[in-house]
Amino acid sequence: MSQNVAAPPRTTAPLPRMLPRAVTRHVHLLPLLAVLALLAAPPPGGAAGEGPGTGTPADAACGVLALWALGSSLRSGARPLAPAAAALFGAAAAGTAVAAAGAGDPGEAVAGLARYLEIFVLVPVSVLLLVRDRRDFTVVARALVALALVEGAVGVHQYATATGASYMGEDIRAVGTFGASDIMGMATVVALGLVCAVGLALAPDARAGRAQRPAALVCAALLLAPLALSFSRGAWIATAVTCAALLLLAGVRRAVAVAVSVLALAVVVVGGAGAGTALLQERLSSITRVTEAPDQSVTDRYTLWSAAASMWREAPLTGVGLKGFPAHRDSHAPLALSSGSDTAGAGAAFRRQPLLSPHNMYLLVLSEQGLVGVCTLVAGWAALLALALRRLYEAAAGRRPDRDCGLAATGLLLWLLVDFCYGDIGGPSTVLTALALGLAAWWALGPHGGAGTRRAPRR
Repeated sequence: MSQNVAAPPRTTAPLPRMLPRAVTRHVHLLPLLAVLALLAAPPPGGAAGEGPGTGTPADAACGVLALWALGSSLRSGARPLAPAAAALFGAAAAGTAVAAAGAGDPGEAVAGLARYLEIFVLVPVSVLLLVRDRRDFTVVARALVALALVEGAVGVHQYATATGASYMGEDIRAVGTFGASDIMGMATVVALGLVCAVGLALAPDARAGRAQRPAALVCAALLLAPLALSFSRGAWIATAVTCAALLLLAGVRRAVAVAVSVLALAVVVVGGAGAGTALLQERLSSITRVTEAPDQSVTDRYTLWSAAASMWREAPLTGVGLKGFPAHRDSHAPLALSSGSDTAGAGAAFRRQPLLSPHNMYLLVLSEQGLVGVCTLVAGWAALLALALRRLYEAAAGRRPDRDCGLAATGLLLWLLVDFCYGDIGGPSTVLTALALGLAAWWALGPHGGAGTRRAPRR
């Protein structure tokens, strides 16, 4: 009689089991991480770029990110957004659509509507849907810090070798891979990476803090040098205000300890980079002279702000229409406004770049979207900040281990809201604004640690 012999067990595991658990655990974040990685790609057309309105690889990746998030939500079978999140982002989309309908140039309005929906609705909602928990947030935050370190290293090299953007007749301004056409790009990446590092350094959980806090502190100190060499006064102010607020939110004792550590490391890093030059000191001291002896860039900003306010007074409810600021600028701006700003260096030839926005996001919304935009878009940002602070208080009261993520997310949002006083959207780095809003929305509106809709686990 023959006996049935069982077949030997298979030794080859399926592909997902062959990969490290840490990789398979975060596969759903790959499109989000790809957007961050593609931000480091040089602008289209080489170092010179083709202007702030040109699409970039990161913008294309944002489209993939939105489709990926939609597909993940459909597969999960759960309600994708909590009512509060749906109401907040729905109001932003509706207000922007109203502004686009009232624009004078339909072509420009459609392009502006697509950009606003990408930055303030689609990408933040996609991040909110894909980031599930603290581990996901930490992966994205660390990727943002890594991007900031890479861009910062490129910026410091540009300063040291005089291959950066032109500043005061010298090619020493650190702009990273963004080029002279987006001089605020590297400053934004580095500043947000620094804010993330500070937030992660304030981790209250002792087990995570032993490994995370020293590394985050070192990263924060390393990022101070390229931030200084960006010569961006707005980024300096926003970073200083945000970091001070985070230290106070983390507690006075921890604030003092972290501040002393960062300052000690900053003396070594910034001093070693040679950042204490006369140009840097002059740029820093110019912050206190913006009202007494403003330079031409500050004068231009004042006149653009005045033009934006004049446009709003002309059409207080709906503004002059989406993307309408450039067409109405000359009829509302004072005579002190110059014809544009000069850009050169970092591989680009001299170029006169027109001033097509007020360099103030709040005034841009007010002038182009009126009170409708303020009540739907700006009020939504204020609501996000209030909800983020409330959850941060709840996390501190409950001694939850995700408080470090809350500090980093709240810091990202606070940095944006402060920086919006001195800048607006435009250029390849704008995608990072959308990602930061999405991370802040995850903390403020996500289902963790409080009321919210919990999604069913993916199979």
